[in-house]
Amino acid sequence: MSEVTAPMAGKVIDVKVNVGDTVSEDDELVILEAMKMEMPIVAPTSGKVKEIKCKKGDSVGADDVLVVIE
Repeated sequence: MSEVTAPMAGKVIDVKVNVGDTVSEDDELVILEAMKMEMPIVAPTSGKVKEIKCKKGDSVGADDVLVVIE
C-alpha cells in the first residue's frame, strides 16, 4: 500500500482518479495549486486506487495524505 502525500500546503483544484481506478507509475492523481502554480501529484507506483482523501476545493497541508494506492 502506498500513501500519496502533498509535497507542500496548497489547494486541490482537480482530482483525476476515482476509487477503484487502476493507475500506472507517474499517472496524474491530483492537481494541487501552491504558490500560484499548478502542481500535478503523480502515482509513485502502479496499483489500484483504494481511497481518495481529498476533493476539489480542499485546502491541504504539507504531508497530508491525498490518495491511497494498493
